Order: sequence, then structure tokens, then C-alpha cells
Amino acid sequence: MAETKQESRVLAGPIGDCCLQGVKHTGDAVGRATDIGDIPTYISEPVKAQEGRKKVVLFFPDVYGPFYVNAQLLQDYYASQGFHVLGIDYFFGDPIHIHTEPDFDRAAWFQKSRKQAEEAVPKWIKAVRAIYGEDGIYTAVGYCFGGPYVLEAGATEQIVAGAFAHPAGLTEDHFKNLTKPILLSCAEVDHTFPAESRRRAVDIIIEKKLPYHVQVFSGVSHGFGTRGDPQVENSRWAKEESARSIISWFARWSALA
Repeated sequence: MAETKQESRVLAGPIGDCCLQGVKHTGDAVGRATDIGDIPTYISEPVKAQEGRKKVVLFFPDVYGPFYVNAQLLQDYYASQGFHVLGIDYFFGDPIHIHTEPDFDRAAWFQKSRKQAEEAVPKWIKAVRAIYGEDGIYTAVGYCFGGPYVLEAGATEQIVAGAFAHPAGLTEDHFKNLTKPILLSCAEVDHTFPAESRRRAVDIIIEKKLPYHVQVFSGVSHGFGTRGDPQVENSRWAKEESARSIISWFARWSALA
């Protein structure tokens, strides 16, 4: 009798109501829109030209996409720290927040978007590397919907380190296949990636003896890294400290590459 392959345990669930909550930020984005590999992309470049190998951040956005102002400002911040930042629009101009119709089928949108992303991401990374060089130093960060693509890249030689904040769509196999350093930026309250799942993920990383860092921010919930309320001191600090930690993590591993 043939063995049935056991499905990998889910650690971070699919998108839910918490993935759609948060505050729209204000500010002037400095990046630009272009296509890379025929895929819409937000690009934010460092102010000062970098000598030597290019340091690149692959930005895998949440369900609001890379062109939402919150995501643009976050990518601009990473670029201000000396990185070329590229945000993929695997929603192809159809982020979830533009859907205000009362009969919107969120499950169908999610299924369609996952399929699009799974097809687009490998093609996009290949095109990015063709532009920024095979000798470039690549890192990757993912928020919510974007979490799986960081871990999938981190199972290959495509990046030197990865990071995610409040992920969705992760299984144990994502962590078991991981080979690169990883930073987990987590909310105290996260029904999509709860404490039990976070601890199991860390256990797997420890078993694999991979470099890692975990931060858990009190008093915030899923989405804090991209849509936290800047008018609330704790939310603002958590959002900003998460971003500072992630880019510092990337600077560390880029310097060692």
C-alpha cells in the first residue's frame, strides 16, 4: 500500500480580518514605479552611490502591495540605510484594499493572488539578479502575505539573510527547509502567527543550528510593522524598532557576505 504524504503542519494561517486592519500613514515617497521581468515593482535607491557589490533588499509586501504609501515609506527607509530596495507587486494592480464592494469574495482573491505570486516571484528574482548582478548581496523581507517568499528564498543561495514580520501562509516545512539566517519580528497578539506557532518555528530553527533573532513587541497586534498607528507611542515605537532591527540584521549579514 502506497504511503500518503503527510502535509506539513501550518504555523501561520491564511489572511484574516487582522490582515486588513491598521492605519494609513502620511508622507512623501521618493521611489519610483517600474517593471522588472514584466512585473510591476517599486524601486527605492540609496541616496549615495554604493561602491563594490550592490546590497539589495527584496521586499515582499502584505496584501496592500508595494505601492501603498505605508509600504513605500518603509521601503524608502530601508533605502536610506544604503540598500537598493525592490518591492514586487504580485497583485498586479489589484491589492486587497481597493475592494470595497459588499460582496467581495476575499477567499477567491486570496487564491488568485497566491497563484499569481507563486508564478511571478521566481521570474522576478531572476530578472532582479540580472539587473543588479549575480555578485550582488541580496536579502529579503516579507510582511504577512510576503512571509513565505522570504523563507523560500532562504532555502536557496539567492539571499544571505531574511526577515519577516507578522507572517501568513507558513508551514513547518518552510522552516525545515531554511538554510539562511532569519529574523522574526512578531506581535504579542497575532491570531495568524500565534505564540505556540512562533515557539515551534524557533524550535525548528534551533534544531537546524541556524543564526536567528526573535523580537516580540508587547501591546501590538498583527500588522504592526506596516500599519501601526503612528499617533500611538507604543505602536509607533514597535513599527520603527522593527524596521531598524531588520535593516540592521541585513547590514550585519551583508557585511559578512
